[in-house]
Formats: sequence, C-alpha cells, structure tokens
Amino acid sequence: MTTVALLDNVGFERDGRPILRDISWTIDQSQRWVIVGPNGAGKTTLLGMLASFVQPSQGTVTILGERLGKTDVFELRPRVGFASSDMARRIPDNETVTDAVLTAAWGVTGRWQETYEDIDVRRAKRVLSEWRLDHLAANYVGTLSDGERKRVQIARAVMTDPELLLLDEPAGSLDVGSREDVIEMLDHFSGEASSPAMVMVTHYVEEIPAGFTHILVLQDGAIIAQGPIADTLTGEVMSEAFGRPLSITHNNGRYQATAL
Repeated sequence: MTTVALLDNVGFERDGRPILRDISWTIDQSQRWVIVGPNGAGKTTLLGMLASFVQPSQGTVTILGERLGKTDVFELRPRVGFASSDMARRIPDNETVTDAVLTAAWGVTGRWQETYEDIDVRRAKRVLSEWRLDHLAANYVGTLSDGERKRVQIARAVMTDPELLLLDEPAGSLDVGSREDVIEMLDHFSGEASSPAMVMVTHYVEEIPAGFTHILVLQDGAIIAQGPIADTLTGEVMSEAFGRPLSITHNNGRYQATAL
C-alpha cells in the first residue's frame, strides 16, 4: 500500500500549552479514517496539521512524500482537499455555487481576474452533478441551506482531484435528512476505487459513513486507540475517551453510542 501521511512522535504546543502529544500515525491510500474524541481533544488541530496549516512543535510529519518544515506548503496544499467551516466562511455570499467550486482550481475563494481552462469548467460541472448540486449551479452561496453549503464545501475539496481528502465535521449541525444525505454521498464516494485517502473529524459515531475503514480516538491530545473500526470502536474505548460509561451498537454498517 502507498503511504499518504506519516506522523512520527508528533507534538504541538500553543502558548506553551500542549495540544497534541506523542502522535504516531500512518495513513495509507486505500484507508478512510475517522477521528473522534471529546471537545478539546485536538481533533481539528490534527486535521489542520495534515492540511499543512499547522506545523508540529516536535516530531516529524510527512504528507504525500513531503516533510513539513522542509517543503513548500503552497505546492503541497493543492494536492490536499480540505473542507471545513472555516473555509466555508471565506467564500463570499454573492459567489455562485459554480464559482465557489471552480475557484478551487486556483486555490482562491472568490472570482477576480483569474482565467480557467475548459477542462476546469467541465470538471466543476461533473463534481456539482456528483454531489447533487447541479440544479443549484447558478444560485448564490448566501442563499443555500446548511446542508447545501456542506456539500459545496466537499465538492470544492474534491475539485482538484486531491490525493488526500480532509473533512472537518462534514455532517455537523445538520438536520437528520440533510445529515443522512451527506453521509450517504460520503459512503458512496469512499467506496470508489479512484477516491483518495480520506480523514474525517466528527463528534458523533452516528455520522461515520459505512464505507470508512479506520478510526483514531483522541483524548487530551493523545491517541488512546487506533485501527480498523470494527475492532477499535468499542464501548470500552469510547468510555475511556469521553469519561463516562458508553455502549456502542452496530447496525447495517452504522454505529450508535448511548450512555449506560
């Protein structure tokens, strides 16, 4: 298998406070990972490190063969798709859905004076169709529902055909119908042979798409468990992570956590 990312004994501090510690983790091309853990566990920081927006304070991080601190991150970032609420806030409300996706080709979040090749336009149209957004192509981003905005962010992240796709709470804050739409599409996308390695952060095991393969559990900035979901996502592990007795049930590829 091809290694997409390798973190070796990684730590990160902010204002002298440790946020991540002793993180050793390998992501292979065929794997689809989910990161879970309580608030403040370091999930978003770890995802930001994979996106090269956060540099480690200790240890080494190698992404797509490039070591952070030794490479030009502006050349690395176009190879990594990143969908997050922070990225969503950067897109102007008066941007059309088509342009919100298309501008990923230049790595910008608003049309200006850049020009696009026909291949970029064709790919944007195809991606919009794949994420059920083609009927909204001419709509302004500011008019979209939360679920539609989430799908625009994912479509934008896959626009450049990345080698690694990072998703920060892609189903967060959505109603049940919109949440299930996003999870269903991620499940389908994760199962395609041409899809990149994927890492998703979520607070809820109920949001893990059935097609995801591995899980990493964080607590207080450290890994307490990692491995295949079927073996690793247990009541014992989740109880330790969240500090209260929890039960994990499994049905049709999906999981649910409940208090004991």
